[in-house]
Amino acid sequence: MFVFTISLIWISVCSAQMGGRKLISLNDQWQFHKDKEPQQPVIIPHTWNAKDVLDDQPGYYRGLGFYTRKLKFDESARGKQIFLIFNGVGQEAEVFVNGTLAARHIGSYTRFTVPITKFLNYKNDVVEVQVNNRFNEDIPPLTADFTFFGGIYRNVNLLIADQVHFSQSENGSSGIFITTPEVSSSSANVKVNSYIENAGTTDKVVQIIHQIFDAKGLLIATKTANIKIIKGEKKSVVQDIRSIKNPELWSTENPYLYRIISKILDAKTKKVIDQVSHPLGFRWFKFDPNTGFFLNGKPLKLMGASRHQDYEDLSNATPDALQIRDVELIKEMGGNFLRVAHYPQDPLILETCDRLGILASVEIPVVNTITESAAFTNNCLNMEREMISQNFNHPSVIIWAYMNEILLRPKFTDDKPRQQIYFDHVRELAQKLDSLTRKLDPSRYTLLVNHGAWDLYNKVGLTKIPMIVGWNLYSGWYSGVPADFEKFLDRHHKELPNTPFLVTEYGADADPRIRSTDPVRFDKSVEYAVKFHQTYLNAMLNRQFVAGGMAWNLADFNSETREETMPHINNKGLLTIGRKPKDTYFLYQAYLLQKPYLKITSAQWNERTALADSGKTTSTQLIQVATNFKTAELYLKGVSLGIKDAVDHMIDWQVPFKNGINKLSVISGDQNDQAEINFQLQPYRFTDTIPFQQMNVLLGAKRMYIDEKQHQLWIPDQPFRKGSWGYVGGMPFKGSNNRISYGSDKNLLGTDHDPIYQTQQVGIEQFKFDVPDGEYELVLHFAELLGGEAKEKLAYNLENNTKKEIEQRRIFNVLINDEMFMENVDLATDYGYATAVEKKTRVTVFGKKGITISFNNLVGKAVLNAIQLRKIY
Repeated sequence: MFVFTISLIWISVCSAQMGGRKLISLNDQWQFHKDKEPQQPVIIPHTWNAKDVLDDQPGYYRGLGFYTRKLKFDESARGKQIFLIFNGVGQEAEVFVNGTLAARHIGSYTRFTVPITKFLNYKNDVVEVQVNNRFNEDIPPLTADFTFFGGIYRNVNLLIADQVHFSQSENGSSGIFITTPEVSSSSANVKVNSYIENAGTTDKVVQIIHQIFDAKGLLIATKTANIKIIKGEKKSVVQDIRSIKNPELWSTENPYLYRIISKILDAKTKKVIDQVSHPLGFRWFKFDPNTGFFLNGKPLKLMGASRHQDYEDLSNATPDALQIRDVELIKEMGGNFLRVAHYPQDPLILETCDRLGILASVEIPVVNTITESAAFTNNCLNMEREMISQNFNHPSVIIWAYMNEILLRPKFTDDKPRQQIYFDHVRELAQKLDSLTRKLDPSRYTLLVNHGAWDLYNKVGLTKIPMIVGWNLYSGWYSGVPADFEKFLDRHHKELPNTPFLVTEYGADADPRIRSTDPVRFDKSVEYAVKFHQTYLNAMLNRQFVAGGMAWNLADFNSETREETMPHINNKGLLTIGRKPKDTYFLYQAYLLQKPYLKITSAQWNERTALADSGKTTSTQLIQVATNFKTAELYLKGVSLGIKDAVDHMIDWQVPFKNGINKLSVISGDQNDQAEINFQLQPYRFTDTIPFQQMNVLLGAKRMYIDEKQHQLWIPDQPFRKGSWGYVGGMPFKGSNNRISYGSDKNLLGTDHDPIYQTQQVGIEQFKFDVPDGEYELVLHFAELLGGEAKEKLAYNLENNTKKEIEQRRIFNVLINDEMFMENVDLATDYGYATAVEKKTRVTVFGKKGITISFNNLVGKAVLNAIQLRKIY
């Protein structure tokens, strides 16, 4: 397990005085090492998996690591109660103080508090924490489509409190639990349950005061109680604050927050000895199976996204400002809901939801499968307790969830009687979690999230347990076609008419580097994702009984086991992993924003190339505009291309681009947007007046690839056309699984540009360029896409009919203008499977012969994945 040692120089730390307590950041001055490696200074948040989850080596470090820091106190700390507060450690932690074990904690995603007073010497104290992100069959999550990072990846604080204080032993919470049992537009009641602890050696009489302030800071209500608390005692004090008149209601449009300050005072001196502050929002809500969701008595369609906590180049060790920004991006999208998935996240997330008016659900990480052990069950129940206790006082939270797609990877598929026992255990665990949740918090709803296996979840009984059923649906992606989605919605309403439901996930991969004028399923193009989301949004918004939908996902996120076009990244985000908006994000703004909206979504695709239209000096390509206007007019260099009607909040224009910069503007009402598209026009024939400079071609592909780093634009191939270029013979590669419509989804070794190598022409005979005489640079790209180490099939592919991949031996020669260039090419033997191979040469063209690359088969069929040609002079 990873060990850390803390060292705190008292005068150098940042602290905040809060009515008798001090909260001090311990994010600096850490030392870290793994195993026998040397120590290195680090700053918290920190993870040791920031790099290895993105490399080409399968797997990532899951094991022990060690952090260290010292503590040094001044005399004011003596006689106080001192705690370490860890907001997130992945995933097992053991905390030692001066060599003595102070606490253990299990689980990556919830806060835990460690009392350390009795271990301190107040001179040269050392805190060591052992942390381990190993696989442990008794700790969820066991498997999931995200990465299980290790480290102390959330903020660490030191808390110094009086001997009498609000308890720090209530599952990582503040020790205060606030409910609003009665709320209306005319009045509201508040109930506060405070846990008070006396760690001192004498009995004390104290005063417990709760004060409610409005958003302007005006005191509107106070409740006081005097209590006696004996030494060593912890007690619960319940206080009711009744009849708050005409409360300002909290809503998504007006997230009005009151503040409730809770204090412990010495009854004699009236000195404040402890103080805690919480947000307070007055709202009421309900889910109805026929009419959806209601907030404060008004219907509200819950629309938003799910969120993972990792960020580009940072993994899950994400700074505060970036976490806050994620919630702001949901608000700016027009969203009103955040599914905090698949685990509790940083406290800042729900704090920001409270402030911005974003409703939320929170869940524990019981994903895909369970272990049938008492330890696993107990860990799940404890995670649920911690999640609810720590997030109890947030008005934004309306749902607690406890399982996600738990039957996606059912065990014992070859032993049906044993599998039935496993299903019974899954149902029993779900029932225990649901019952515990309702007991701990009767004011909110419970949610269990399923994938689209309707019959299975109903048979096992998981649709009968929660108050709300969640469905993760990917019709048109992992299975079926997009039109199947609305059929599923109607089926739920018909067959489970008394059960409210949410569409808790839906989405399609959109690699921001891949575009297409002919989008198809699994091409990973942004254009396919736009069509996919239009279908889903229409179906949900047009059905009153659908309480809401959460796009999967807000942003791209790390999933180490994934390969595909961008290895180790799930590309379903509306934003990139660096939070750059995709066209799909703009589409959501057009659907959801209440203010006028007009955006050239295709402006994201601002570097383009294509062949000129036959006999012209322009190339016609699609431009899309997202809008909530009925019509808009597009201009190219000031010339109108016509007024068009919006269809599903999108307007398409076919734009005749010229070589160079093309200035676009769109106007509707008083709104406008502009874009500049830099177009590299390729000649339809090499004899045309359009100058030829460079061409990058993907074989066996219909999609385009944008290499922003090298400023290279790749276009699909075409059959050879005289006077132009193209392939002769062969067929596009089709792998052995049905997850993609063409090409391979393997991680290509030796390249960061996998899409260049994931398609190919199999059995190609020639590739020809009818270029004029001159000097050219020619680059051929190869990769063997069949064979190699068998990989675990993707569980999320619901059409699970992957065939065993058959290796095909292939040896061929490559000739350029009848001269041998590569002899006896054996890609698998010479370079390895799924490995990028690039071969570059120069070709002198004379006698108007152009360039002909010929492939002679010796064994099997020759392949070519991509080709580049650049004119030198």
